[in-house]
Amino acid sequence: MGTWHDHAIWWQVYPLGFTGAPAVAPPPGEPVRHRLRHLDAWLDYAVGLGCSGLLLGPIFASETHGYDTVDHFRIDPRLGDDGDFDHLVAQARRRGLRLLLDGVFNHVGRGFPAFARAAADGPGSPAARWFRPGTGTGGFATFEGHDHLVALDHGEPAVLDHVVSVMDHWLGRGASGWRLDAAYAVPLPFWREALTRVRRAHPDAWFTGEVIHGDYTAYVTEGGLDSVTQYELWKAIWSSLNDGNFFELAWALDRHNGFLETFAPMTFTGNHDVTRLASRLGDPRHLGHALAVLMTVGGVPSVYYGDEQAFRGVKEERAGGDDAIRPAFPAAPGDLAPHGWPAYRLHQRLIGLRRRNPWLVRACTEAVHVAGRALALRSAGDGAAEVLTLLNVHDTPYRFPVGVSHLTVAEGPASADPALVPPHSWTVLVRKR
Repeated sequence: MGTWHDHAIWWQVYPLGFTGAPAVAPPPGEPVRHRLRHLDAWLDYAVGLGCSGLLLGPIFASETHGYDTVDHFRIDPRLGDDGDFDHLVAQARRRGLRLLLDGVFNHVGRGFPAFARAAADGPGSPAARWFRPGTGTGGFATFEGHDHLVALDHGEPAVLDHVVSVMDHWLGRGASGWRLDAAYAVPLPFWREALTRVRRAHPDAWFTGEVIHGDYTAYVTEGGLDSVTQYELWKAIWSSLNDGNFFELAWALDRHNGFLETFAPMTFTGNHDVTRLASRLGDPRHLGHALAVLMTVGGVPSVYYGDEQAFRGVKEERAGGDDAIRPAFPAAPGDLAPHGWPAYRLHQRLIGLRRRNPWLVRACTEAVHVAGRALALRSAGDGAAEVLTLLNVHDTPYRFPVGVSHLTVAEGPASADPALVPPHSWTVLVRKR
């Protein structure tokens, strides 16, 4: 495991929300606001959490939420300018943190210059070749029915050149890779060609795609990505805990093992697009169960800012429905409410366990005991490496019929019998040294 991304644990931040930027971009001529520097006070916090990288949501000039880009080469003036980006790169590097940028390359905002020309000159114009024909306003396709998001035509060579130029530019400025937004909506040959070209100058860069459903492995084998978001596992974690049905999680992990034969998926229990874990779970006692799974199975884990403080927030399908899950953070960690710090310390401990066992990134996990509301997961690596995770959501203690004499408790309640897990508790055991 010689590549840096095999050891990555990401802290994901949505900068426009995190910094308290206004919801709508200011009119031209307004002064730049240097809100990106608000992150300075939080870099040590991320390092202290155990993370090795900062996954940033959109930071480029856009009209509203960042996914309606109007200029991929300019920092959003609500966040700052090139100097603020360079400063962030330098501050992150001092702490050993990598930067992963959010690339919105499936669609753009209506204020994107090429679309303004296409709208003015009509569907037959040269600029119109940048955009897919469709039934949206002006005869152009939109992204999933959002009229303000115009779909790019990925068969147009100028679009390919543009995307390659954008990725090259910011990798050259200090980014280590890209999260490719809505990767599932872009043809696989486009990703293959774009990433082949980008890797010529940046062979060490890492690319992960947002893929919600479909053939995850094809995005790696055919599209050339390094990883994709593991939504199947995300859903199975909270759903199995809520339903008391660990057969669902066992099934999802069997699928997950298949993916690991080809690539290490990006794993998570929360992100900027979903209801927060603390709100999603029916029983708050099960937050640790979810995190224990995340940190003891294969993949490249990410933690969404605020989840490590057990923030709550429900995503709603309406205008402004993402606001509750994309909140502003205070000026410094000391300003956070005291009741969130136990969750932070829990994250620290489990991330620490993960970092002490870096082989977990590509470890297959076997459900060695499944009983509905009780689950034993064994993750194995090369040689004798082993982690055993015991999850109990019964109202009574549960004794797991698994051998533990060769293991020692790494996290969980102290007990003379580690195989006996208290009600609504969990234990992680590792092989004795």
